[in-house]
Amino acid sequence: MFDTVASQVSALSFVDIFNFCVFLTFTLCYTYQLYYVLVVLTRRAPKRTAARNHRYAVMVAARNEEAVIADLIHSIKVQNYPAELIDVFVIADNCTDRTAEVAREAGAIVFPRHNDKQVGKGYALDWGLKAIWEQYADKDYEAYFVFDADNVLDVNYFREMNATFDSGAKASTSYRNSKNFGSNWISAGYGVWFLREAKFLNQARLTLNTSCAVSGTGFFIAADIL
Repeated sequence: MFDTVASQVSALSFVDIFNFCVFLTFTLCYTYQLYYVLVVLTRRAPKRTAARNHRYAVMVAARNEEAVIADLIHSIKVQNYPAELIDVFVIADNCTDRTAEVAREAGAIVFPRHNDKQVGKGYALDWGLKAIWEQYADKDYEAYFVFDADNVLDVNYFREMNATFDSGAKASTSYRNSKNFGSNWISAGYGVWFLREAKFLNQARLTLNTSCAVSGTGFFIAADIL
């Protein structure tokens, strides 16, 4: 009886110690971001202005996104930026709906892809990038943007991102918000996380002239890097 109790107490202590070590490790890893908060509150982010407009390719890996893909393409077509300098490429990845047709009707260049072995966004983007290099090499795109099919862009998006690229950035990301912020606590949580990432992480890094954290969607990478 006593041996059993002693074993339980020992096991409990080990779990508590392990949990505390994990907590301490993560706390130490994130503590430096408190400095970022101070930077954002006390210093203005540098204002970028572009000396010239650059040529961009937009890549969208889309699988069964016929309901939303046209909204994204439309938001790109109406940018406060020369339309002739932006080409939209949609990789219709293993689609079983009208994603390809809808994207083409909206003004995108569509690459249908069918591969049931290499499935996913990374494979689709890699395949699409190589197709652009092969078929549109004469376009001399200077950077490549990546968006998800359900994104919608602010009308000044490319103007602002072009200023960042023109200033010398080899890769840059942008602020993302949730379209359905008020629908439920999950979408609201995503919205708050996106705000934290943009305002108190990447804006601080921009101000300090260090590297941003690129993830998911809404970013560009310079052509020479790719």
